[in-house]
Amino acid sequence: MHRIVVLALDQVIPFDLATPIEVFERVRLPGGVIPYDVRVCAPTPEVDAGRFTLRVAHGLEALGDADTIILPGVRDPAHPVPQTVLNALRSAAARGTRIASVCAGAFVLAATGLLDGRRATTHWAGAIAFAQRFPRVELDPAVLYVDEGQFLTSAGAAAGLDLCLHLIRKDHGSAVAADAARLSVMPLEREGGQAQFIVPEQPPAPRGSTMEPLLRWLEESAYRELTLDEIAAHAGLSTRTLNRRFREQTGTTPLQWLHRARIRRAQHLLETTAEPVDRIGDAVGFGSPTAFRDRFKRIVGTSPHHYRRSFRTSRTNHSSS
Repeated sequence: MHRIVVLALDQVIPFDLATPIEVFERVRLPGGVIPYDVRVCAPTPEVDAGRFTLRVAHGLEALGDADTIILPGVRDPAHPVPQTVLNALRSAAARGTRIASVCAGAFVLAATGLLDGRRATTHWAGAIAFAQRFPRVELDPAVLYVDEGQFLTSAGAAAGLDLCLHLIRKDHGSAVAADAARLSVMPLEREGGQAQFIVPEQPPAPRGSTMEPLLRWLEESAYRELTLDEIAAHAGLSTRTLNRRFREQTGTTPLQWLHRARIRRAQHLLETTAEPVDRIGDAVGFGSPTAFRDRFKRIVGTSPHHYRRSFRTSRTNHSSS
């Protein structure tokens, strides 16, 4: 039987802790065979879980018997991980144990150094802090989970379900994973990644910067098909000087800034109106439906139609039915 050990640290997020326990304990193979033995371990007999305290039956020695270790997130990812935990995880990895993290649990896994030089993900809200703390990890904050073989990471909250179902499919095939997904009332695969849940914000220009008037004009004129030459002419600069100053003050280029402004407006219209997708693309300034769809998927990670199905308000749903 495949043994899964979930590691509970102080400040553990209860949702992250419970997800793998519930998903793996319910898995059944043909004939009713139980494939997983799920245990919870901790460095101490009692764990602070916020509004309640967990009493844990197993200590860190349980990690030595694990086939898979799951690392739930903790409330303060910047909190130092006990050295005994880091050592135990490194030892488990050296034995070939599979290690997966849920949400901010990626901070714990990265602290071991085991993710250095590898691709990983975590909750989008912690992506900047993660990238700053672990620059040797190739962070992809737009996806639901990343499978690097022995080491796997998932994005926030519900993405832990996606990761667990992925592990079940790897272990026992799609039919068993599909049954587990039905028990969890989840699709076996969700369209799009974590990027669709992130509202794209524009990089702010420093207060009083020379770009402030231009940024206001770009926001107001985003619906027009603007070229770089037109933007430069409005700013009274050459295109080369415009690009240089714009990047210095905003961290991006004028056209990239413009695209994100249009997509942000398109998201609002998709959420709050019943206007056809192609009409929305035209209204926010894209010259063709194809250009709109391509840019939307590049920035948001899913199609405009899927985004609308996921995020349109109930009032709009009723009015368009």
